[in-house]
Amino acid sequence: MIKILGISAFYHDSAAALVVDGKIVAAAQEERFTREKHTPDFPVQAIKYCLEEGGFQIDELDAIVFYDKPLLKFERLLETYYAFAPKGLISFLKAIPVWINEKMFLKKLIYDGLSEVGKYNKKKIKLLFTDHHLSHAASAFFPSPFQKSAILTIDGVGEWSTASIGIGEANRIKMLKEMNFPHSLGLLYSAFTYYLGFTVNSGEYKLMGLAPYGIHSDETKNFVHLIKKNIVDIKEDGSIWLDQSWFKYATGLTMVDNAKWASLFGFPIRNPEDKLTQKHCNLALAIQIVTEEIVLKMAKYAKEITGCKDICLAGGVALNCVANGKLLKTNLFDKIYIQPAAGDAGGALGAALSIYYQYFGQERTQTSASDAMFGSYLGPSYSEKEIMMMNKKHKAIYHQYSNMNDLNHLIANHLSNGSVVGWFQGRMEFGPRALGNRSILGDARNPEMQKKLNLKIKYREGFRPFAPSVLSEKVSEYFDLKEDSPYMLLVAPVNQNRLKSLPSNFNEMELMERLYCLRSDIQSVTHLDFSARIQTVHKYTNERYYSLIKKFEDLTGYGLLVNTSFNVRGEPIVCTPDDAYRCFMSTDMDYLVINEFVYSKTEQLDWQNKDKWMVAFKPD
Repeated sequence: MIKILGISAFYHDSAAALVVDGKIVAAAQEERFTREKHTPDFPVQAIKYCLEEGGFQIDELDAIVFYDKPLLKFERLLETYYAFAPKGLISFLKAIPVWINEKMFLKKLIYDGLSEVGKYNKKKIKLLFTDHHLSHAASAFFPSPFQKSAILTIDGVGEWSTASIGIGEANRIKMLKEMNFPHSLGLLYSAFTYYLGFTVNSGEYKLMGLAPYGIHSDETKNFVHLIKKNIVDIKEDGSIWLDQSWFKYATGLTMVDNAKWASLFGFPIRNPEDKLTQKHCNLALAIQIVTEEIVLKMAKYAKEITGCKDICLAGGVALNCVANGKLLKTNLFDKIYIQPAAGDAGGALGAALSIYYQYFGQERTQTSASDAMFGSYLGPSYSEKEIMMMNKKHKAIYHQYSNMNDLNHLIANHLSNGSVVGWFQGRMEFGPRALGNRSILGDARNPEMQKKLNLKIKYREGFRPFAPSVLSEKVSEYFDLKEDSPYMLLVAPVNQNRLKSLPSNFNEMELMERLYCLRSDIQSVTHLDFSARIQTVHKYTNERYYSLIKKFEDLTGYGLLVNTSFNVRGEPIVCTPDDAYRCFMSTDMDYLVINEFVYSKTEQLDWQNKDKWMVAFKPD
């Protein structure tokens, strides 16, 4: 039995994953336990969970592997400052002491972190390091259903690499091409995230969500032209060259030269709480268009040099589900597989899998047509005893159902009547998406649902879109999608026969006016560009969630629900029953379901006092 613990830490989205004889036993992000979103801290709690789930002590592990090589990263830092000197002196003086005092001694940091997990014999530990983009590549290819495929990884930056093309076959991955810092699609997208007032390394999905509000106008075309003429030179193979005079991320303390960008685009950098205007939306659409062009060219080049009929995607840019949907529509590849934890958290899993197959040389066998991620339900679950302890602690009023069919009928009925339900079941999801085990659910037909969820439940910007969870066999009834999308990583158009006629002055309306115009019969999951970010729900990976949606279909004729992550703005997705109950009580959610326990808001003690339950999270 070979037991490998993978770790990602010290940048953002720290995580741990346990692989035993090639099987993914457990994986979780540290943020879920510490409640600090995107935490870079050593994943003490996540490691404790993984070891408990596997039933192992640290000393019993055959290897512990870190997801990148810090000395190469330090080399890149030094060479970058040297290349740009004398620029970046202030940034240099801030960064280098941290590296010299802490990150240069990463092995010690890891050993110290493991000491917080439990006692161990240092002599028994085999500590290994993998390349950052190999970790990404392994996280996608090895769990995929493919025996052979192209692999495309795109993110901000690893050690030197910012994107890579590889080929996976059986138990080996060979890296063929890479693009190096400072030229990076991930950093380009993050620069626009920053300029439009969102937080780098967490707000990129907001930028993607804002793009559908852009209009394909002369202004948007001009923004695309300005970006491609001044900022990024796109080569035919998808590689890019970024003019560093427009950026400050290499040596500065901000992403871009604010004054130059304001002069180029005609408006200043947006502050986080400033009102969004059509210009902001059009610029978001412009950079999304540019991003899609680059991704498609990279994928085409990957096809050319690998000759593979299938492709695996990973790295933070692989979470751009709009670009993924466009790639799918090209039919360039027969099948596309995207790692659900495509960002740095997934690097922990990829590092462990890479070592299992490529260091220990183990055989890889495909056992089914589906992947090896188990629906990405790889986090902790909670027992009836633990839920009852939470009930006693908060004096929660509950009803317990021994028959899940009865529970599903009750909740489907509440959903069909416009209620919002917190749905907490089984093992927590690994990755940034709630997939039906830590979800907030609503009725997609309800034209008020998006507004209610954003403003009264999530406490976030009103423009933010929501995703549908749809029965896998019914997806084509609602969307122009013929593939499975189990991890909510593909965007596809809503079917034409479901769309409503729009007012003739639609494009001249204010942003929020357009948002609340009736667009389809599944209004609350239809973006302004008539697309949706889809999760297909399968009985074999999540029978409870599937059964609930099926019961909703029996009542309403609609086999889909609104699914958003179980959290409020700035908070990580809930992990424990206690997290779930507190979040439920601090919002206008109507019902909460934790396994077979059902809680009605108006039955709870002091239910109108939301402030009592509020936790101050830093806005994301």
